[in-house]
Amino acid sequence: MITVLGTHGTIKNIDTFIQQLLAFSKQEHLVIQAFDANVIYGKDHLISATTHAKRAFQQGTNATNSPALEILLYAAGERQIQKAIKKIGVKKGEQQIVFVVTDFLDQKTNRYVGKTVIQRLLKTFQLTIDEKVLKGDRTTLKRFGITDQELSTIPEEKYGDVILEKVAMVDVIK
Repeated sequence: MITVLGTHGTIKNIDTFIQQLLAFSKQEHLVIQAFDANVIYGKDHLISATTHAKRAFQQGTNATNSPALEILLYAAGERQIQKAIKKIGVKKGEQQIVFVVTDFLDQKTNRYVGKTVIQRLLKTFQLTIDEKVLKGDRTTLKRFGITDQELSTIPEEKYGDVILEKVAMVDVIK
């Protein structure tokens, strides 16, 4: 089960936000990762990153001991945590935030993330649902680090494939 949730809100303190997110994840028995929505190109981007991270754990090729951090690395198309955080991590202040919520390795329960979990997440972090933040465009790709030259070689309807390639390339650069 993988749920991708677009929101907007304000993060006053990054460290406090991360600690609260870890505590919430643990309480709900879920893996939750937050991203700067301005660098996320749709739900498929994060579903692919989560799927790749899950496979890495299953095959013992994970680069971190944290499923949430492994998802972050794949979503960023990076192998270094600091680079990934700088590239797609949430920032201090008012912003658009995308969350991945997953049961990750717990295949026995295959927990469905119900409305009550989502409502608690939104309330805990004082966020508002905003699915529009999941719509990526050329600017999103450029923020991700994809050049105009790369974009000039593909039609606009294939832009999402470029992100999926970057996610998949993490396996190659390990």
